[in-house]
Amino acid sequence: MAEQKESPYICHIFVCTNDRGGERKSCADQNSPLISKTLKKEVGNRGWKKQVRVSQSGCMGLCGKGPNVMIYPQKIWFSEVSIDDVGQIVSQIEAILD
Repeated sequence: MAEQKESPYICHIFVCTNDRGGERKSCADQNSPLISKTLKKEVGNRGWKKQVRVSQSGCMGLCGKGPNVMIYPQKIWFSEVSIDDVGQIVSQIEAILD
């Protein structure tokens, strides 16, 4: 039987890195792997690793509005994210942690 626990994180950031190989629009088309990497770096630089987790995810269902970033369990969703938006996302995380 699966072991059930409470999450050790205050928030978990999911960055869609789904890549459809050019067949249809996908979040990876707009550099979402770099967005994920940059968010991970920012979380580490701020000493938040024990409170915040950044994970890559598969399709979130809104590829036409991608890249998509979701902060959970706060239910905060960012669409059409660019690398320039990382600061805004980090500010939102900071507000959650305060």
